[in-house]
Parts: sequence; C-alpha cells; structure tokens
Amino acid sequence: MSAILRYEKIMELLMAHREVSVADLAGKLGVTGKTIRQDLEKLESKGLLHRTHGGAVLANEGYSGLLAGLAPNPKHPDEKREAAEWALRFVEPNDIIALDSGSTTLEMAKLLDNAPLTVITNDLHIISELIKKDRVRLVVPGGFRSRNMLVSEEAAEFLSRLNVQKAFLSTTGIHPEYGFTIFTHSHVGQKRAMIDSAKQVFCVADHSKFDKCALITFAKLSEIGVIVTDPYLPEETARSYEAAGTQIERNRRSRVGR
Repeated sequence: MSAILRYEKIMELLMAHREVSVADLAGKLGVTGKTIRQDLEKLESKGLLHRTHGGAVLANEGYSGLLAGLAPNPKHPDEKREAAEWALRFVEPNDIIALDSGSTTLEMAKLLDNAPLTVITNDLHIISELIKKDRVRLVVPGGFRSRNMLVSEEAAEFLSRLNVQKAFLSTTGIHPEYGFTIFTHSHVGQKRAMIDSAKQVFCVADHSKFDKCALITFAKLSEIGVIVTDPYLPEETARSYEAAGTQIERNRRSRVGR
C-alpha cells in the first residue's frame, strides 16, 4: 500500500473513531509500527492530528464526518444553502456547467430551475436531483462507485475534452499555504479535469472550510479565482484571502438579523 493510501486510511479511521493506536493501525494496514509512527509524524506536521502515547487523536473535531460518505454531510445546512443560492447567480440560461461532488453543490442542484442548461456531474446525489428536471441536459462521465461518486481515469479524460463554461467545485479545506484540499486521493483527477476544462472556475464552500487543511491539495489558491461562500465568513478572514488575490463572493445582506 502506498504512503498516500495509508494516510487516507489513517484519516478515515480517525474521523470515524476520533482516536487510533499505532498497534491497531499497523495490524489493519499490514505495516510495521515504525512505519505507522512515521506516517503519524507526517500527518501531524500538516496539522491533521496530534500524536499521543501509542497513537493519535484528531487535531480538529470539526474534521469528524468530513470524509465523503454515502450520505451528504449534514453540517452547516443553512450556510450551505446560502452559499449555493449565491453561486447560482453566476449560472445563466443555456450554460454548460460542471457540478463537483459535495453537499453544497448538491444544494445548487436542488435549487436549480428546470430550465435549458447542461450539467456535467458524477455525484450520485446530484444525478438523483437533476434527473427529475427534464429541461436540464444531464451528462454523466461515468466510472466505478467511490462512496457517493463515480470515478475513473476515463471520466477525467472525457471531462478534459468538454467545453465547460463554468465549473463549481467543492472542497474540504481552504488554506493560504496548502490551497484547496480533500481527503480522498481518487477524486483529485476529476477535480483537476474540471479546473482544466472550464473557462471559469468557482469553489463553493461554507465559511467553516476556511483556514482548514485536509490531506491532499488538488488546487493552489491561485488556480481558482472565485470562492463563493455564505455571509458568515468573518470579515478579517475574507480580507486576508482577498489580499492574496482571491475573489470572495457572498451575500452580506443576509447577515442582518442572525
């Protein structure tokens, strides 16, 4: 098993149980305790966990449940909906858009009008929503099931040949140094294909994703020009990202009364 797959499995177990032991990880992954300790040291250097005597714990409890699963992430539903509503302001009639797999992009699919539009996606939940809308042309690159998403090398190659006008990507973390990050290595190729094929690229994420770092970087901060978020992103945080050249889009008026 490669190091990156071990890291992914370690984080998956940590997010499920919040604490792991070196002995248990070594048995599950079929490697020595020394290898596991080196892996934990590497993951700790990224701020993902804290090593303990004989094991590790999650560095941030907010990461619990963030690994893509069979059901959409239930955290911050109101904020996700507000970010999705604001993102839809950038979608125009007859657009060709790509919707990445994620709970906030799923909200976009739910809110989309049944109007002439081409949507490219491999998210099973988004497909389920859009199949009800007969005026939306649904394009599914296909692949094998990885949790709630269809993935394959062929799907990424198919995406790279399309003329996508706007791509809306999800992320687990947004960080000034590590950029846009996720926990699942098999999803990176498809995200990169969306970025490379689209004329405009947006990241749609609620405010809890900022200043967080997951395991794998799929894009530098400079590669995605616009982040669409909810109104509750602290102004200081927004200014720090804007100073780095990132455009932050959100409905500031929605903050009133909260």
